[in-house]
Amino acid sequence: MKKIFNPEKKDWPGILRRPTQTFEDIELTVMKIFKEVEADGDKVLRKYTRQFDGVELSNLVVGPEEFMEAEALVPDQLKEAIEIAKSNIEKFHSAQITSKIELETTPGVLCWQEKRPIQKVGLYIPGGTAPLFSTILMLAVPAKIAGCSELILCSPPDKNGKINPAILYTANLCGITKFFKVGGIQAIAGMTFGTESISKVYKIFGPGNQFVTVAKQIATKFGVAIDMPAGPSELLVVADDSANPEFVASDLLSQAEHGTDSQVILVSTSKQLLGKVEEELQKQMVSLPRADIAKKAIENSRLIFVENDKIAIDLINEYGPEHFIVCCTDEEYYIRNVVNAGSVFLGNYTPESAGDYASGTNHTLPTNGYAKQYSGVNLDSFNKSITFQRISETGMQNIGNTIEVMAEAEGLQAHKNAVSMRLQSLKRKQ
Repeated sequence: MKKIFNPEKKDWPGILRRPTQTFEDIELTVMKIFKEVEADGDKVLRKYTRQFDGVELSNLVVGPEEFMEAEALVPDQLKEAIEIAKSNIEKFHSAQITSKIELETTPGVLCWQEKRPIQKVGLYIPGGTAPLFSTILMLAVPAKIAGCSELILCSPPDKNGKINPAILYTANLCGITKFFKVGGIQAIAGMTFGTESISKVYKIFGPGNQFVTVAKQIATKFGVAIDMPAGPSELLVVADDSANPEFVASDLLSQAEHGTDSQVILVSTSKQLLGKVEEELQKQMVSLPRADIAKKAIENSRLIFVENDKIAIDLINEYGPEHFIVCCTDEEYYIRNVVNAGSVFLGNYTPESAGDYASGTNHTLPTNGYAKQYSGVNLDSFNKSITFQRISETGMQNIGNTIEVMAEAEGLQAHKNAVSMRLQSLKRKQ
């Protein structure tokens, strides 16, 4: 990892730059595939599955027999772990249910808000080098709690045309019945336009590589909402001498092993800690099965020394990390002052891995600095808020003149007339 000491603020943007391609680099490829899928549906999905995943599929749909086969292949210990994680995720997301908000803003003017589920949602689960079955829990569980009526799940097959058994088991456990062996740009396009097999959805959820991230952003041009632009994984740790260097190094590597385009950053007020963590990274990396991936990600990463907590939190908020671990004596300072982060992990015994799997919080989080504008996935991500109002005769008399004055000031006479006619009617009744 590159060491940086006391960087000047003007240099922060360059130091904190993510190792990703620009939107423009990828957009042409995405648009080409989108247009093909819109025109020719399943035929194009099969074409790109053959090209990118190396397998010819006559049927894109996961059948009941494949779910049954997966059930038998997943070890009981893993099943139990998945069920415990599912239970914790259900508890945390169920606690986010809110009741109707109702208020009389003016006598006779009653306003209220109720939530309704998004009817059709698409869930994207990456394939690649790690079977992210945990992401199904993070998306399907809150979607079910919210009451979404149709869930479409897409995930790329392996070269044998199979889906990892743990992914199938978890999907089945969560009640997913519409599961398609489609990945990448073409999966996002399929859920955007709909094909002979895949239904068009109203909102797409799930992480992916840079191509999937841009595909989701392009989907918004065609009337489909997305959870967020969630791209390659990232982690920032802030630590001082109270931190355990072994733990810090293990956390950095836990994100570095996600992919070669992942990024991890350690910010510290202790030069001694930076040195110890650097040594631990080398020790621990050697024994990792995904050491080659982690090593490349580490090349994109940083060890940054700053003089004090104030500089540290300013730099962290500028970066806006997806995952943010705090291992400092004054952790309350960081709790109070962090404004840009997807999810925060506090103390030496709170690894980011806990949030990835089983603590209950959601691991689908904004990356690439989008924590400045987006929240991570939560129950409200699967809901819409609808406002209602009812105005009585008394209410119209109380608020009518206000509406008339404002409408006339904006030059919208028909708006004013809609109120004036009602007020005149009430006068005649009197």
